[in-house]
Amino acid sequence: MRVVIAEDNALLREGLVLLLTSAGHEVAAVAASGPEVLPALLEHRPDVAVLDVRMPPGFRDEGLRAALAARAQIPGLPVLVLSQYVEETYAAELLGGGASGVGYLLKDRVGRVDEFLDALDRVASGGTALDPEVVAELLATRKDDPIDSLTPREREVLQLMAEGRDNATIAGQLVVTERAVSKHIGNVFLKLGLPASDSGHRRVLAVLAYLNKRVRT
Repeated sequence: MRVVIAEDNALLREGLVLLLTSAGHEVAAVAASGPEVLPALLEHRPDVAVLDVRMPPGFRDEGLRAALAARAQIPGLPVLVLSQYVEETYAAELLGGGASGVGYLLKDRVGRVDEFLDALDRVASGGTALDPEVVAELLATRKDDPIDSLTPREREVLQLMAEGRDNATIAGQLVVTERAVSKHIGNVFLKLGLPASDSGHRRVLAVLAYLNKRVRT
């Protein structure tokens, strides 16, 4: 796949280039500052963009702003955002435009090569990839709402769903049957007032939309 990378740290930027090319992907362009990002994305229209949240000149949210602007002009552009820390507001803004083809990972996750490449593939395919720490933070901030009614197991399933995991992966990680996972998912949707559908990414998008709604209220 063709990738555009936006990262101001030269060492990490070159590391990403090497990692992606070694995995058989094409790096169409790299950007080292906020103003370079949107033009690169509009020119190359990559299969997926990997963007740092904070970039020069202000080191605030230049990368995120460029990602949102690009998705407005290229609907459905897959974007995988990297951040040094869990920043709930940024995660909410990214999800606010729709959860399809978006990812939010902590930079430490890049060092776990297989996990990073798997997340990149999922985002490029229109799926989701939220860092487990980001999901945990979103869940932890929900107070006095239906999430409080979930059992510990249902919360585990919800978290893995929000990370973009399929039923088989969830079953393997929790050491339960896929039938048990489907039952837990049905309970989660019932308690959250969501359609009791368990079909591909739609169930993930529904949960993410719910979490995003709660973050922004």
